[in-house]
Amino acid sequence: MGCGNLFFTLIVTFSAALITYNIIISANASLKQDFPGPSNPSASSSTKSASSFSVDPIIKMPTDSSSSSSSKRSKRLFHTAVTASDSIYNTWQCRVMYYWFKKQKNKPNSEMGGFTRILHSGHPDRFMDEIPTFVAQPLPDGMDQGYIVLNRPWAFVQWLQQANIEEDYIFMSEPDHILVKPIPNLSRDGLGAAFPFFYIEPKKYETVLRKFFPEENGPITNIDPIGNSPVIVGKDALKKIAPTWMNVSIAMKKDPESDKKFGWVLEMYAYAVASALHGVGNILYKEFMIQPPWDTTIGKAYIIHYTYGCDYDLQGKLTYGKIGEWRFDKRSYDNVWPPRNLSLPPPGVPETVVTLVKMVNEATSNIPNWGS
Repeated sequence: MGCGNLFFTLIVTFSAALITYNIIISANASLKQDFPGPSNPSASSSTKSASSFSVDPIIKMPTDSSSSSSSKRSKRLFHTAVTASDSIYNTWQCRVMYYWFKKQKNKPNSEMGGFTRILHSGHPDRFMDEIPTFVAQPLPDGMDQGYIVLNRPWAFVQWLQQANIEEDYIFMSEPDHILVKPIPNLSRDGLGAAFPFFYIEPKKYETVLRKFFPEENGPITNIDPIGNSPVIVGKDALKKIAPTWMNVSIAMKKDPESDKKFGWVLEMYAYAVASALHGVGNILYKEFMIQPPWDTTIGKAYIIHYTYGCDYDLQGKLTYGKIGEWRFDKRSYDNVWPPRNLSLPPPGVPETVVTLVKMVNEATSNIPNWGS
């Protein structure tokens, strides 16, 4: 029995050392490294197509004609992946998100395939049977420098290397996304599909970004104003982008200037740079996602992103920056589960906020053992 325990201890110690070694090697490797594992000497056709894209992507939504023709062609399924920790805060959001994923997956116009929660806590949790989950190892202590988001690209590297992903495309989503309707594969012709963020401004920060995207790689406009989510991209392309995304993130965090300039969106800039370094352009869809309370109508949006707090007085007037008489803010539930049947907003509050709360309420009412 003692020999068995000694052998198990040796295995665990060796595994931890191997993981740390791989991270250190990756972090010090060239930013243009290929995906770790068996080499693929010939780039995929999707990557080649993206590399030849030399003009800025068009910001648009699919036309009626493209939507109607989608049923005539074979489906191009994508796999939805969401990174998360095992905190209560991330967990309740993931459970709500997965509830709505299942509701939308099999509806008409959907090209949604499988789903994976990439759990970067390093160990299983009690929701493995409820949500399809891949357990990734976190970065070694201290490597994230207090910026936990650095675990996201490293988690994707592990998942892409180790998991058996049947679909040819990946949809990178987040726990605080609620799917309003089924999502088709918005990527086209080797280009990814992404949401343009107004605060990602490559041109404004060209001097800083040139440290990571040298002039020989092309104009700064090759860097799209995106983060890694929401993005739909070819699986082969992401396998190349992910290690670079991880390395650029770590390099930016270590650089005092980029760390100060980019702050909490540093990892978003890193993904945009990594995508550009590999010649993968993106079609920018303004209506891919809406963000209450600033977006007041749902329109053609596929996703509600509830990153901002929603504060209103009882007359339905926004009191942003001041706690409202009525409010919904995900940060109110960082250490506790949101209760079932949250109170609905007062009259006059925009439909995006009303829909958000109703959808959270439906999910929590139907998810077994909510709050346990």
